[in-house]
Amino acid sequence: MFTLKAKEIMERDLTSLMEDEKVERFITVCRRHNLSALPIVTSDFRLVGYLSESGIIDASLPGYLKLMETTSFIPDSHQFFNGLKKILDRPVSDFMIKKPFKVYFDDTVLHVADVIIKNKLKVLPVVDDNERLVGVIRRIGLLSRTLTGEIEYEA
Repeated sequence: MFTLKAKEIMERDLTSLMEDEKVERFITVCRRHNLSALPIVTSDFRLVGYLSESGIIDASLPGYLKLMETTSFIPDSHQFFNGLKKILDRPVSDFMIKKPFKVYFDDTVLHVADVIIKNKLKVLPVVDDNERLVGVIRRIGLLSRTLTGEIEYEA
């Protein structure tokens, strides 16, 4: 059943950024690795934040994502691109979520699934007892492992 631990299903992917790196670097790393978000860490890999594409969009044009949900929204791409240019040279720490969702490497897969589903996350950082990043669990990985039977559940 759900006796697996986070460390057994996590990807040992430590792709992340330091908190003083620039937004432009965030975009470059995400594009290169086909990622939509990155953990933000200190020099000793302690997790201090999390930044996603939607965080950058919101920082470029505050309120843009909320406006997109309304029926009267008419996008102004020019404003968005101007806003993005203004933040490219700023540190990611200015825009990161400072208390990111995370799980510990010995948390159960049931807990991991609960955190991912309840908070609508695509990527969940996994940390050790010292809060150091040791991997990530992607929502698609959780779904795929359930589909293949690696993660079993009772109906």
